[in-house]
Amino acid sequence: MYSPSLSPATTASPRVTAPRHRPAPGADPRTDPRLREQRDPYGQPLRQQPVGARRMVGTGRPAAAQAARMPRLDNPAEQSPALRAALGGVARICPAFVPRQLLREDDTHILVAGTAGRTPVVAKCLAPAVGRETTRARLEAAELMRREVAAYRTFVRQRPPARLPKLVAADTDRCVLLMERVPGRPAARERHPVNTPTPGEMRAILGAFRALNLWRPPTGSFDAPLDYPREIARYHAVGLLTDRDAGDLQHLLHGLAHTGPQFCHGDALLSNVLLAPSGPVLVDWELAGWYLPGYDLAVLWTVLSGDTAARRQISQVAQSSGTLPRDAFLVNLILVLMREIRLHDVPGAGEEQRILIRRLHEDAALARRAVRAAVGTR
Repeated sequence: MYSPSLSPATTASPRVTAPRHRPAPGADPRTDPRLREQRDPYGQPLRQQPVGARRMVGTGRPAAAQAARMPRLDNPAEQSPALRAALGGVARICPAFVPRQLLREDDTHILVAGTAGRTPVVAKCLAPAVGRETTRARLEAAELMRREVAAYRTFVRQRPPARLPKLVAADTDRCVLLMERVPGRPAARERHPVNTPTPGEMRAILGAFRALNLWRPPTGSFDAPLDYPREIARYHAVGLLTDRDAGDLQHLLHGLAHTGPQFCHGDALLSNVLLAPSGPVLVDWELAGWYLPGYDLAVLWTVLSGDTAARRQISQVAQSSGTLPRDAFLVNLILVLMREIRLHDVPGAGEEQRILIRRLHEDAALARRAVRAAVGTR
């Protein structure tokens, strides 16, 4: 109430402090209750921290500090209207679902971790259009969500050779998907990661996609998400492909007319791979379907610009089966690179993004030379 300069002088009294308890030699922080009030590496007291609390997977901060930034799902007043609507949709298909933690909430999707009985689960929902008009992007997101629900239902009837979360419940009309929560960490958190997994982890990831590509799902359960001639024409129209580029790709497509399609994940980003103790687990199956051989390899090659050894291994796998699989990989690679350039080359890009764009253009020039060499040998 009073400022220190206006307060009357008082006689200083000796300050009495409680004796500090030093841990005995060999004391275990997990069992000694006196060690619970220690501070974390960031200088914050660990109050009411459970004994033996672990750090959250994939982060460098303690679990208590990370959880403090998460919205509290037990307080409806702190939930957004979209989150309350999403939780209501999950409750319709799984009344036993108990939300615990909000993992992500944006204009497209809402991810909530929780439990269904004793089973750890994750609910993935299309963000409800609360107070927003329906746009084309939202309609496309709803269609992709329905495709993913259909894919998981197909996997219940016939399980693919790749590991993936088990389906718990789903609602196609409301675009709600409830699946088991797999313990593990993402292989990468960025679309184009700077720090890539270890060589052993990369071999396991590549092996998981190769096993999936050899799988034959039930007839009629998946379609072809990518129209190759249309994509070539679209990138040619916006100037990303020259006349010669479009002609070379059409020439390779003509030679691949009788090549059988390959089942692919369709979005083989490292952020869609969980590194679990049992091996890589693939998530986000909305783009799964039939592609030209090597589409998943082309996506992996594109995002692994910082891992020369992994790129070399992917190129060897793509060329080991003969000329036609090599040509299909090159067609996929050009189209994936054009998509990434168009996705990231936007006005107002920062320095880091400009470096990525320049690297993508360099990779595209390398792929163009490979395509021209392939056309010259046919």
